[in-house]
Amino acid sequence: MDYGFTEYQRAIRDLAREIAEKEIRPVSAEYDREAKFPWPIVKILAQTDLFRVFIDEKYGGMPEGTPIMNMVIVTEELSKACGGIALSFAGTALGALPIILSGSEGQKQKWLPDVAAGKRLVAFALTEPQAGSDAAAVRTTALRDGDHYVLNGTKQWITNGGEAELYSVIALTNPSKGPRGASCIVVEKGTPGFTFGKKEDKLGIRASATRELVFQDCRVPVENCLGREGTGFITAMRTFDVSRPGVGAQAVGIAQGAFDLALEYACTRKQFDAPIGSFQGLRFMMADMAMKIEAARALVYATSRYIDTQPKERPTLYSAMCKCFASDVAMEVTVDALQVFGGYGYMHDYPVEKYMRDAKITQIYEGTNQIQREEMSKTLISGFHSRRSAHDARAA
Repeated sequence: MDYGFTEYQRAIRDLAREIAEKEIRPVSAEYDREAKFPWPIVKILAQTDLFRVFIDEKYGGMPEGTPIMNMVIVTEELSKACGGIALSFAGTALGALPIILSGSEGQKQKWLPDVAAGKRLVAFALTEPQAGSDAAAVRTTALRDGDHYVLNGTKQWITNGGEAELYSVIALTNPSKGPRGASCIVVEKGTPGFTFGKKEDKLGIRASATRELVFQDCRVPVENCLGREGTGFITAMRTFDVSRPGVGAQAVGIAQGAFDLALEYACTRKQFDAPIGSFQGLRFMMADMAMKIEAARALVYATSRYIDTQPKERPTLYSAMCKCFASDVAMEVTVDALQVFGGYGYMHDYPVEKYMRDAKITQIYEGTNQIQREEMSKTLISGFHSRRSAHDARAA
């Protein structure tokens, strides 16, 4: 199916698909087993200009003008082969979005060209040991001292941590104001006082680096603050509004990758002198898997197009929907795909169990699916009351 892609989008889809099949799939088990960061793949993505697809042309990106849809297409294709390796790309998009959304012209000119060229990976740093779903509980501080901020605190579970060169960090520049005193500050790797702590040993996405960031009297120029002081949480929430379709795309890619393996196995594995795909119980399972993947993909694509074409609208509702639905589908599909393989699916020798492990995180990061449902319900109820008030005002 074409999905209404432009010629450019078809080209980047085909390119990402080729890289996934030729470069990522043959090494995905090794990177998963050894929990290595996929620098050779990153270099290939850079050489083929795929980091340019979510950045504006004036900063070294592409002229297409559909950055979120482009990011989603590439993320999905790479994730079909390995959700963890795909995160070197998707995590960089997440980290760059605060610069894209809130950075000044000078800040964009300073940092985005290197990101577009794949010379510098980026990470987004919000989560802390006591600030997960409760993002407002951030305690890392960035106190003004002349023309510098002095950062102190620890960030946890940061994708691309230790590997990225740039970090979009949410920290309190005015702790007395709580969340309204938070700012988003770009910290460059190698800045004195900025080090890396524990590298996490994860269930899935093991090829992705997930690490603590430690700030101890880390001095960062005031000019690295994105937007005005005190707008950090606005930047973070705007970032999630446009990044969550990327998680949805990762989930769709993981689900599709697992389904493709299950379909091949169902058509070739024989029991009772017949392919197991000839049995109705399994056929209906496969049909349900395919149907839900297509529904998730459609929602992710529709949300991405909405974000690209309606930049003045707040996409919170649809962004939460596509991330939540697609990740729930990914978890269900990968569990069912493992079931198709039976006992073989439970073994590391077969790749389908890795898809199930990789799928789980999509229900958790960038806001758990419980948080997504809370976002959806708040937006729906708020919208109802707004419409009701407007109706009553007209009636009066």
